[in-house]
Amino acid sequence: MAGELVYAFRVMRLPLLDADGVTIGRFEDIVVVPGRKGDAPRVIGFVASSQRRRIFVNAGRVTLDADGARLRSWDVDVNPFKVKPGEILIGKDVIDRKIGDETVSDVAIRPVTTTRNTTTWEVEKVRLARRSALRRRPSFRLLDWDEDLVLPLFATTEMAAEAARLRDMHPSDVAAAVRALPLAQRRQLAQMLDDERLADLLEELPEAEQLRIIEGLDLERLLGVLDEMEYDDLVDLLGEMPGEQRTRILDAMDEDEAEVLRQLLAHAEGTAGSLMTPDLIILGPTATVAEALAEIRNPEWLVSIAAQIFVCQPPYKPPTGQYLGVVYFQRLLREPPSMEIGQCVEQEAAISPTLPEFQVAERLATYNLLAVPVCDDAGRMLGAITVDDVLDRVLPTGWRQRRSQSSKAGIVATAGPSGGGR
Repeated sequence: MAGELVYAFRVMRLPLLDADGVTIGRFEDIVVVPGRKGDAPRVIGFVASSQRRRIFVNAGRVTLDADGARLRSWDVDVNPFKVKPGEILIGKDVIDRKIGDETVSDVAIRPVTTTRNTTTWEVEKVRLARRSALRRRPSFRLLDWDEDLVLPLFATTEMAAEAARLRDMHPSDVAAAVRALPLAQRRQLAQMLDDERLADLLEELPEAEQLRIIEGLDLERLLGVLDEMEYDDLVDLLGEMPGEQRTRILDAMDEDEAEVLRQLLAHAEGTAGSLMTPDLIILGPTATVAEALAEIRNPEWLVSIAAQIFVCQPPYKPPTGQYLGVVYFQRLLREPPSMEIGQCVEQEAAISPTLPEFQVAERLATYNLLAVPVCDDAGRMLGAITVDDVLDRVLPTGWRQRRSQSSKAGIVATAGPSGGGR
């Protein structure tokens, strides 16, 4: 479908295929948000029916082709779909709308390559139908999305438009821009951002400001946002919460996830244990180079995490079996795909979870590491610390505020009432 207009009615009937091409559901609708001023509305995802529930499928996670909509990976959010403020459903909100004596009969979208060399979809055309008593079949005409007659179909509040604009900015730039808004508008914006984007924003803000922004979120929405945050940032946020609020959130989480967080929260502030994440690429020594490279290719991994494979004896989730060492991705590129990674492992020494954080920074700087493993006294791997998280701690207090004041990201506070929350 690359390079051509695709009509919504066609998309909304495509089967949803898993990564192996097996049908697991069917598309029902297309979710769009308004673009920046002068830009076309952008497709952010699709509503699909799967296992008797309606779910949201992020547009970046699927490829549209002649066979259907194929997931790029096995990861899909199975939580029931809910429309957020500022989102527009093509099937529900646009198609069949009356415009004078005409009716919206279809909407055409087109693929667009972004500056990050990824493909997204934008609204391009709106097809209008007019019925006449003198004709058996309706007449049709095709209009550009920004023509005055059809432009109101994609209109929304100014704050929702700002939320759409921020979707394409780097999270640190979004944070700097959001800090310029009054608190009430920050909270409105939080209601309109999707869970993943809001999580990215929170990770770039001091914990005190995170707490103020999430204060108005209901528990279900908050759990969805927290689920998207990196472990180290999530632990910092939970650590700043009042005990009663933290307990309520942990009790509402998945039991296994909550237990991991409780273990991380048990480490003293200012130690390696308080900085580490257990979300890592960990394989056994008999895994092949091909298997290791397949893991690294997963775009969901942070660059600092995907730079190396940690090798341990089973189990492969922290706390693991005996930690054996590290294989860096450059070494993997030099070895045959069938080689077992145990043959190319490097004996990178681990650190204790009680090590002071300034010594962790020294360790990373001394050996030019992107991540350092953390092990207990028995040699079991508990997690790893990445260089970006150490920088967050060793930079002077208030560096985010100074960056915010000098940022040129530029967001103007909007006047008047905006769209409500969920």
